[in-house]
Amino acid sequence: MKVTVVGAGNVGATCADVLAYREIANEVVLVDIKEGFAEGKALDIWQKAPINLYDTRTTGVTNDYSRTAGSDVVVITSGLPRKPGMSRDDLISTNAGIVKSVTENVVKYSPDAIIIVVSNPLDVMTYQAHLASKLPRNKVIGMAGILDTARYRAFLAEALNVSPKDIQAVLMGGHGDTMVPLPRYTTVGGIPVTELIEEDKLNAIIERTKTGGGELVKLMGTSAWYAPGAAAAQMVEAIVRDQRRVFPVCVKLEGEYGMDGVYLGVPVILGKNGIEKVIELQLNDEEKQLLETSRGHVKEVMDALDNINASKA
Repeated sequence: MKVTVVGAGNVGATCADVLAYREIANEVVLVDIKEGFAEGKALDIWQKAPINLYDTRTTGVTNDYSRTAGSDVVVITSGLPRKPGMSRDDLISTNAGIVKSVTENVVKYSPDAIIIVVSNPLDVMTYQAHLASKLPRNKVIGMAGILDTARYRAFLAEALNVSPKDIQAVLMGGHGDTMVPLPRYTTVGGIPVTELIEEDKLNAIIERTKTGGGELVKLMGTSAWYAPGAAAAQMVEAIVRDQRRVFPVCVKLEGEYGMDGVYLGVPVILGKNGIEKVIELQLNDEEKQLLETSRGHVKEVMDALDNINASKA
């Protein structure tokens, strides 16, 4: 099995490191546009193999997509963070151009690959990769839900003083302030979380989850990388090993939840074909309204991308 990670920054390098350490693939190729950057990161990861005892070969290349040929899964982390003075449309335009170019190069050399998008704004970059790749929706997937639920579960484990291993949760919607955590589908060792924590404390945790990325930016001056990189690697593992894990991921909806043509996080079964099935939960009226609000926000950003693409045509 061969996996390519495009973008050797903090998130991409962490993803490659987790893939190697867990021996999820035989070969991991790390690609970056900065001369020598991916080569150095890949070499460093390979030199750790005798210490952590793994066989996965890591290779780094500078903008040479021919070296990625035959990849089974490709993770795209490329893109710029939003800078002071940069409008949302500026960020969308810049990163959409990067994701479009990367996706076209990926598909040229690995036409059968499953693509996992990590670049931000996540939902609309998944849309851009889908447009550029022309692949079916089950093979172009956005990573957000696993990261968001991990933050939610970590905060709950801390509040309840229990192992995060015992907490299961579902989260839907866009990646950002309009995400939709679902307490009704959150359990601790099979026990509904609402039986173990007061409503106001649970609501505070939900709000903290929604702004979890921003909290880290304020603390570090940059966005997170350990959890996002590990989350992307977990998706790769589910695909490569055909685990059929149930995960929330960003996918194009085609009638599910009464929505069509929008890219939102929903629970799916993830296996060797990418998305094996989109799971439709029976949402109550409040949950439906929250999901509709999230849909409207994501659709607004998708429309902005459509306008940018049209102006360049």
